[in-house]
Amino acid sequence: MPVPLQSHFLLIPTYIMLSKQEFRKFAVKGQGLNGLGVDQYMSYVEGIARPYVHGMTRSVIEERPTRFAEIDVFSRLIMDRIVFLGTAVDDNIANIINAQLLFLESADARKDILLYINSPGGSVYAGLGMYDTMQYVGPDVATICTGLAASMGAFLLAGGALGKRSALPHARVMIHQPSGGVQGPSADIEITAREVVKLRQELYSIYAERTGKTYQQIHDDSDRDYWLRADEAKEYGLIDEVLTRTPPRPA
Repeated sequence: MPVPLQSHFLLIPTYIMLSKQEFRKFAVKGQGLNGLGVDQYMSYVEGIARPYVHGMTRSVIEERPTRFAEIDVFSRLIMDRIVFLGTAVDDNIANIINAQLLFLESADARKDILLYINSPGGSVYAGLGMYDTMQYVGPDVATICTGLAASMGAFLLAGGALGKRSALPHARVMIHQPSGGVQGPSADIEITAREVVKLRQELYSIYAERTGKTYQQIHDDSDRDYWLRADEAKEYGLIDEVLTRTPPRPA
């Protein structure tokens, strides 16, 4: 794992750079994502702190053999194989993060990918797609909770490579049953209800597999919002370690 980013200049050879332009090309041409959606996402993450933290540096300076370059911090993190989920889980975010995972696999199929999570959860379908991609790619995907991993955020946290799931000391993790709403003919309501039950069974089965708990215990605990501190999440089996310092960078 990389050391924390510093404000001083960093010397990085150009041949290991995974630039924003390279990722955009991979996402649009290689994975078929909508170019406008990718551009909107990049603009979003570049300006995510602007309304809240004036004067905070969102960019870092890179010293290259021929020039200095300013890049946004999220692109800089990708160079160190760090993916950051810092929003609710929806289809657009899932597509982007899935593309980032595939992009990093294409760059190095054996080196770990680090997924930092600070998310209140969101779409079950989008989250399951991210979970499947995490299991599909060759590199281990280590997960780290910074702040909050709730609902599908907790599911993705637990879905990291076994032995490589962690949280910071004051992080919070929350699991609960899936929910949804529908209106219309009674037949449509019944169809949706059956689908929600199927999703619940699928999620609980994966939780049981990833935590070592029984299906029934997951079912009972998730009947309402079930909150855990980082140490409790470790005891429960959702994570493997509570981090108190920056872990060493993977080989």
